[in-house]
Amino acid sequence: MRRLRLDSAAIASAGYDADTAVLELEFTSGDVYRYFAVPPSVHRALRDADSAGRFFRERIRDVYPSELIR
Repeated sequence: MRRLRLDSAAIASAGYDADTAVLELEFTSGDVYRYFAVPPSVHRALRDADSAGRFFRERIRDVYPSELIR
């Protein structure tokens, strides 16, 4: 999945597959997670957020099922 860089201290890049509703996040730590059943509006809001890290903590983490990729 192609990811785009984010201007964030916590999240290095984010990618989204609209066909499967999978959001892939690469954190600045190097960890990569996939989040499932994420609506396109949440991906757009993450990209547009003033703080991607805060948006992630409040609207994605512990909301959508996820798996560690690496």
